[in-house]
Amino acid sequence: MAALADSLRARDDEELVALLRARPDLATPPPADTSVLATRAGVRSSVARACEDLDSFTLSTLEALVLLDADAAPVPLDAVAELLGAEVTPQRTRRSVADLRLRALAWGADEELSVVPAVRESLPTFPAGLGRPAEDMTEAAAQTALAALDQQERDLVGKLAGDQPVGSTKDAGRNFTLADAQTPVQRLLAKGLLLRRDAATVELPRQLAFAVRGAHPMGAVEPEEPLLDLADLGQSTVDSTAAGEVLELLRHLESLLHLWSEEPPDVLRSGGVGVREIRRAAKVLEVDESRVSLLVELAVAANLIASSEGNEPQWMLTYGADTWLAAGPEQRWAPLARTWLDMPRLPGLIGARDEKDRLLGPLSEDLRRPLAPRDRMRILSLLDELPGGHGVRKPDDAAAVLAWRAPRRGGRMRDDLVRWTLSEATALGVVALGALSTAGRAALFGDTSQAAKLLGEALPEPLDHVLVQADLTVVAPGRLEPDLAADMELVADVESAGSATVYRVSDSSVRRALDSGRTADELHALFRDRSRTPLPQSLTYLIDDVARRHGRLRAGTASAFLRCDDSVLLEEVLAHPSIGELELRRIAPTVLVSPLPLAEVVDALRSAGFAPAAEGPDGQVLDLRSEGHRVRGRGRTTPAPSAGPSAPDDEQLTELVAQLRSGDRAGTARRGSAMHPERGRPSAEATLQLLRDAAVQDRSVWLGFVSSNGVASQVVVQPVSVGGGVLQGVDRGTGEPGRYPLHRITSVAVVEE
Repeated sequence: MAALADSLRARDDEELVALLRARPDLATPPPADTSVLATRAGVRSSVARACEDLDSFTLSTLEALVLLDADAAPVPLDAVAELLGAEVTPQRTRRSVADLRLRALAWGADEELSVVPAVRESLPTFPAGLGRPAEDMTEAAAQTALAALDQQERDLVGKLAGDQPVGSTKDAGRNFTLADAQTPVQRLLAKGLLLRRDAATVELPRQLAFAVRGAHPMGAVEPEEPLLDLADLGQSTVDSTAAGEVLELLRHLESLLHLWSEEPPDVLRSGGVGVREIRRAAKVLEVDESRVSLLVELAVAANLIASSEGNEPQWMLTYGADTWLAAGPEQRWAPLARTWLDMPRLPGLIGARDEKDRLLGPLSEDLRRPLAPRDRMRILSLLDELPGGHGVRKPDDAAAVLAWRAPRRGGRMRDDLVRWTLSEATALGVVALGALSTAGRAALFGDTSQAAKLLGEALPEPLDHVLVQADLTVVAPGRLEPDLAADMELVADVESAGSATVYRVSDSSVRRALDSGRTADELHALFRDRSRTPLPQSLTYLIDDVARRHGRLRAGTASAFLRCDDSVLLEEVLAHPSIGELELRRIAPTVLVSPLPLAEVVDALRSAGFAPAAEGPDGQVLDLRSEGHRVRGRGRTTPAPSAGPSAPDDEQLTELVAQLRSGDRAGTARRGSAMHPERGRPSAEATLQLLRDAAVQDRSVWLGFVSSNGVASQVVVQPVSVGGGVLQGVDRGTGEPGRYPLHRITSVAVVEE
């Protein structure tokens, strides 16, 4: 790697900073000098990591350099451009080579380009789908041989000239002559137009593949990224559509929380949630199972749901869920969107099967992917590049662009990741109609408070009225004010939801409102004041009828009691055939008691057709609705760290480059000047004497030094003073003063200048 080290040494500081910014793994730990940096730059793992950031054409350029054996001897840029194809200009190739130089994957002038040997190991076995060259076969001879082939032979050669130049055959281990060759494979072997890799594998010579491909030796090469088919939607349209999606998401998630508050599902032994529970929730919420799965993943990641402790854990709401439910739509959505962006999991895998053919369910540990946040950011950043209000018509177009920009990222799920991310982002209102919403763009870059503010501006104004219909349905033509929405959920049941919500008022819903402490007069006033349509008489009759029967029976605890001024009604209760399980007994002409809990007594009486009201110790109506189960949350999961070392900032990189220069100068002094180093690690006494002599004689010293972080380096220093266990000196390279504790000096020598 001496040539690469010399090339790096010749770069200016800004170019070295650009290299370390592009390949941050080279800076950890800080290299002692440029030779160490060059060695790291040629390590296979580092080269493979650097290749992940290359676009499709730059990768093709790197493959062309390998095909031209630039890892063995320098090659000219014109030869690289010619190999890339007739449509690729030297100017375009030069830009691509400049990117490879910046990343230290290639170096040298345009006339003599070289690549690090590890590049060959980091690329596919057959770069550009080309096999090995055949000895003693010229390109002219390959053209002549191709022209002489029959149709079957040409078809076989054409197939091998595609992406895979090798094929399996039982004839590879046998020798044939043209006289006894019968199949196309046998004839090509006899003509020497197929190479034998082993007894069962043949390979198409590179020269013959070039002859088939003609003006495109490396096949289809894309010099520029594909163009996106954009739709000009208008930002207001995008934002209003996204706001509608947000309201739907919040409504569904709220319904899920209420459902699991009453009936929390069990935690599977694998840590997830059962398919049966997902199907039940999907039926209640009237959505598909994939939607429920996403809601479950979001709720757990946002710490709204957590598993309880104990031998039989369940998925329960956390105390934080109550705070979330009480907040406004924008305050609910913003942290939810940020949670999804940072979530190190792939909900898109739900429903797929693992290597052992096991179904992957929600909250399964197999969905964990530490790089998921990085991939989401990369995909959504593409939409952020578009003009405001412009969206991608098809997810496949976005997948094609991202595949060109980083073909080695994402693995086999690369294109699926794009579709999953855009689908989930649309469900969350981060994206609408293929474009980033204004609030979604703010959430994308971490400004949660601004994202909430922008969503609030995009949401439709809440309505203060409803429309009561003659069939006892109530239509909410849009989003209702919070207090009105709470009243409607109490006194009516949701029949259908969407841009307009339809509620139905029934006996049970009116009784629910009366159970909560509302009176008949308050319910009449609610509909009278809030309805923009005349109230049907049937609604008035319904409320009055339910209210007249409601509370005639008063239930308490004895564990529980029943009291009623009408003794005949109590006799009717005692005589009812299904009431025996309550074990009621009379303790007064107007009072019955039961050993069962109050809630069970009330439920059984209602099932038998009675309409009791629960009574508290103060004689007031008692609301028996369950407040649900709650557990203490475990705190929001922090984003998973990205793979590989984090990138240092520019100030750190500049300092690191200065250390590199200092190490180079120290290395040059050590190699080229007469020095008198101590044998082994110098003793404290010897070091003190040598440094004091150098300070008195105004001579420079070479130091091997270990920093407080444990990083070894070398530096040439002009000693100024020695005392208190510290050398005070001036770095000969930078001219900056420095302090060097003696106990950190590993070696020392006087530089003869």
